[in-house]
Amino acid sequence: MAPPSELLDLKKDTGVCARILELLESEGARFRLLHHAPEGRTDVASRLRGHPLNQAAKCIVVRVKITKRSSRYVLAVVPGDRLVDLEGIRLLYGGRDASFAQRDTAEELAGAVCGSITPFSFHPDLEAVVDPELLRQKEIFFNAARLDLSVALHSEDFVSITRPRTAAIAMSAADALR
Repeated sequence: MAPPSELLDLKKDTGVCARILELLESEGARFRLLHHAPEGRTDVASRLRGHPLNQAAKCIVVRVKITKRSSRYVLAVVPGDRLVDLEGIRLLYGGRDASFAQRDTAEELAGAVCGSITPFSFHPDLEAVVDPELLRQKEIFFNAARLDLSVALHSEDFVSITRPRTAAIAMSAADALR
């Protein structure tokens, strides 16, 4: 757990980082804060934080086109060593197409710049879906809506706090080439 003075300073922020820290603290979650050089690439951030890549929560905003005129957005959360299965997400939502959201849309919905998007969704138009493979890890790691700060959070606490929708939405790089 972060020292109380550090949490107090970070919670003065009004953004997603502060909301997450307040939520984790109020729910009694087991977590640690990790300061590091600014980094948004999952593989590099994982090395800086000192954990295996499969413990990283890679968070990508996906646009699912439902009809010609309607779309919905999904926060896809997969292990850092895997890729988002866009076809799997399309099928999950019964959509016509699935693609990565435009950067500005993703950042607006997530409340964070790309590379620091968290597995927590506070926007009503953004539903989080987590691949169950990530939740098999005892602890998960993610940037805290900042490129220079990460959270190490017990998976059990993440699940009990967020009650995420889970679905097999990740694939290996080899599967992507098929």
